[in-house]
Amino acid sequence: MRYDAGEVITAMVTPFDEKREVDYNKVEALASYLVENGSDAVLVTGTTGESPTLTFDEEIEILSSAKRGVSNKAKVIMGTGSNCTETAVMMSKRAEKEGADAILSVVPYYNKPSQSGIIEHFSAVAEAVNLPVIIYNIPSRTGVNMTPETVKILAKKYQNIVALKQSYADMDTLTELKTVCPSDFAIYSGDDSLTLPMLSLGAHGVISVASHLFGNEIKSMIRNFKTGDITTAKNMHIKLFPIFKKLFMVSNPVPVKTALANKGLIEEYVRRPLVEMTKTEKAELLFTLDSI
Repeated sequence: MRYDAGEVITAMVTPFDEKREVDYNKVEALASYLVENGSDAVLVTGTTGESPTLTFDEEIEILSSAKRGVSNKAKVIMGTGSNCTETAVMMSKRAEKEGADAILSVVPYYNKPSQSGIIEHFSAVAEAVNLPVIIYNIPSRTGVNMTPETVKILAKKYQNIVALKQSYADMDTLTELKTVCPSDFAIYSGDDSLTLPMLSLGAHGVISVASHLFGNEIKSMIRNFKTGDITTAKNMHIKLFPIFKKLFMVSNPVPVKTALANKGLIEEYVRRPLVEMTKTEKAELLFTLDSI
């Protein structure tokens, strides 16, 4: 494998205070908590971190705070994606300068580029930095699906394009990816509920939301699968499946922030246009959590 960020990477939320300002102390504390509870790495300033609402300077300070929190015990990956190629390049360079261990870069959203445009976009990012680059395919948010052929071209051309986060529930596509991509190119599930099925087809791990709450359990599920205890891995998947789904009952990261607030780790505040859960929604989520 050309770069191993671990099997469980938590797509970390950004804690806010009651004024909806970034609470950097809680960023640091949460990063530390995650690494002590099953996470091999943390990913900051991704969509789960409410990146569309963060300023560039806030993103850099979040990276610095998370690095203090993990205290060299784990890697810190920074989401630097944008639907503007020049912005994605600029933020990737800043991430490298400020000490990120790797970057995550999403397929440009809203613009709906062609496959050739996607290749040019990620080529510009890869050529701008020496950092490992994880490319991210999530058609439900971007409006365009990056094909296995496009991933193959990028993975073969750039040694620093090291992995794919795949949020696309099509196992045939995953099989094709494993067929055409280099053997040292890692694929991560981008959806907790798809982790076990994707492992069966050769995925390396998960970039997870549920690992905020069940990091050790998800880690054990992956380890059990890889060491041949398929039944135990399957049972853990079934046990956690209800919360995998409830964490997306309204827009991510609203439910996971509510759950973390219930544990006393952060406040539940989100930035507009997201809103906090209603009392009814919160009761439904916490009931599911209590039943696991």
